[in-house]
Amino acid sequence: MWNNCKKAVTFSYDDGVESDKKLLEIFNRYGMKATFNLNSGLLGLPDAWEYKGFRVARLPLDNLRELYRGHEIAVHGEKHLNPTELNAQELSREMGEDKRRLEELFGTPMHGMAYAFGAYDARTIETLRQCGLRYARTVKATHSFDPQENLLEFNPTCHHNDPQIFELIDRFLASEPDRPQLLYIWGHTYELDAENDWDRMERICEKLAGRDDVFYGTNCEVLLGE
Repeated sequence: MWNNCKKAVTFSYDDGVESDKKLLEIFNRYGMKATFNLNSGLLGLPDAWEYKGFRVARLPLDNLRELYRGHEIAVHGEKHLNPTELNAQELSREMGEDKRRLEELFGTPMHGMAYAFGAYDARTIETLRQCGLRYARTVKATHSFDPQENLLEFNPTCHHNDPQIFELIDRFLASEPDRPQLLYIWGHTYELDAENDWDRMERICEKLAGRDDVFYGTNCEVLLGE
């Protein structure tokens, strides 16, 4: 696992929007690997919304396989509904249909997901198990790199705009661990546009890139070893 490295880095980004294109260019240039959590029922729709004055547009359906090549696609709910507000039938459709449609669209199995709105409960977790999903990301920052046992309630290290992120990266890179350590960063690409924060992401990737002692993998690769 992790090509004999004790340290690994992964990223996770949600919703499938036009801003993903710029982040993918940065990730590919620096050799980073990420998981993109998509809503199959919303992809290609002409609707848009505003975030801090920035117009957020969804990606069209064409060329998605090529766009995300080399990275992982994961479930985010068919229509980005709050899973804790759905009845059993609605919940099963929101997760199961998203998984089915994404597998059809990308021609590859879906192994994990990120919770829409960061919301979940015991029913949600059980539904994921029934759908065959094996990991799920929350939005609760740990500021830690330690292994976690409950992969269906996996807490990331931090968001990309966390005030402590560069301190965390320095600590991670300087460490010489005797057990696996994972730096897990998440966010939304439209935040980088709305907050004019692309230089920050460049700095993050530049600091992390090119290390022989670090494995760069998707969520599936670092969490499941696949």
